[in-house]
Amino acid sequence: MQTIRKTILTVAFLISSLFLFDSLADSPLDAPPPPPGGGHGGGGNTQGAPISGGIQILMVLGIGYGTYRICQSSRELKKSDQVAPLAVEQGER
Repeated sequence: MQTIRKTILTVAFLISSLFLFDSLADSPLDAPPPPPGGGHGGGGNTQGAPISGGIQILMVLGIGYGTYRICQSSRELKKSDQVAPLAVEQGER
C-alpha cells in the first residue's frame, strides 16, 4: 500500500511540474499577438503549429505506461517470492 501511494505521488508531482514549467516558459498573457503575415490567407511569414501540447500528452502517456509496467513487474516479483519458499519446502521433504 505504501509503495502504491509513493508511486502515485511521484507521478502526480512529475505531471504537475511538467505543466508548471510549460506555463512559465510561455510568453506573458499581456503580450500583443504578432502581426499577420503577407496577406489574408497568403503565404509569407507563417508560423507552424505549436507542438508543446502534443509533446506533453506523449510524456504523460509515457510516464503512465512506465508506472504501469513498474507496478506490474513488482507484482510478479512478489508472486514469485511467495511461491519460491513453498517450492523449496516441498523439495526438502
